[in-house]
Amino acid sequence: MKFTKKYEQYLQGEREKGLPLVGLKKLKKILKACRREIEARQRLFEHVEIGESSASIANKESNKCDNHCDGTCAVCDGTFFPSLLEEMSAVVGCFNERAKKLLEMHLASGFKKYLLLVFGKSSSSHSFLIQEGKDLVTYAIINSIAMRKILKKYDKLHHSTQGQAFKAKAQNLHIEILQSPWLCELMAFYINLRKNKVDNKATLELFGDCSLTFDNDKPTLSCCLFESMRVDIDLTCAICLETVFDAVSLNCGHIFCYMCCCKAASVTIINGLEVASLDKKCPLCRRVGVYPGAVHLEELNILLSESCPEEWEKRRQFERQERIRQAKEHWDFQCRAFVGI
Repeated sequence: MKFTKKYEQYLQGEREKGLPLVGLKKLKKILKACRREIEARQRLFEHVEIGESSASIANKESNKCDNHCDGTCAVCDGTFFPSLLEEMSAVVGCFNERAKKLLEMHLASGFKKYLLLVFGKSSSSHSFLIQEGKDLVTYAIINSIAMRKILKKYDKLHHSTQGQAFKAKAQNLHIEILQSPWLCELMAFYINLRKNKVDNKATLELFGDCSLTFDNDKPTLSCCLFESMRVDIDLTCAICLETVFDAVSLNCGHIFCYMCCCKAASVTIINGLEVASLDKKCPLCRRVGVYPGAVHLEELNILLSESCPEEWEKRRQFERQERIRQAKEHWDFQCRAFVGI
């Protein structure tokens, strides 16, 4: 079955929930109208009048390829990219909000959990949490596939690279859903739930396609859906080259150890990443302003601590000593500043 049919089947259920989606049909209609315009223009150029000068013919041929050479299209660029940008922004915003609420529910305890249950009007059962997590991961991946396919179709029609350029723009605007830290958190979340006792065994089968593997001590979080999209998240910190500890995800989507991020951003653990300068760059992609707003990956930290407990405990002891040292230096400095030394 083609992806478009799968996507239309998926839309039938999601429209009832009121979730924003990528309007694949609408975008295809825009491209179809553009194709008709291009074909009509090509037929016009092919019917060159008899006796027309070679200079005029050359001028028409030059105009004929303008649409392909500069990668722009006056017919659909004014509606295609703005529509896709608006839809992807809505999809990512909805996904991040729902995933955050779901994970807050799972990690909450005591009175906070009671308040979330009462005012959130949701269930805290394992079956409900697992199904909701699965639905959100499916929602993220299928909309990401839809965006990639429609951009590929645009580039094929216009013989351009504008679609690829738009993908880069989406990453800079943080609306590339596969870069969302909440996707990584959801994958770790339902692996954690799978390890616990779940009453409904059929529910466990939903998550047979998600796993944490250690290949030559290289940890990877993987998820495969729809047979055409596989998400592999490398959990090796690019700064210390170890498995991420106390993992955080920067705004660009790259994952590092919290202490390594603090060093890269030239801030102390006491002050945190929120005070990092906006000109500090990600060690991998070199984007600026990615430290404020970084997300602590609590579910991923739980998963890694249970998957490699010995290594986790060694890192915990080391970082505890480092945090104590930095805290002591911080307060010594504050005391000296207070007394004027």
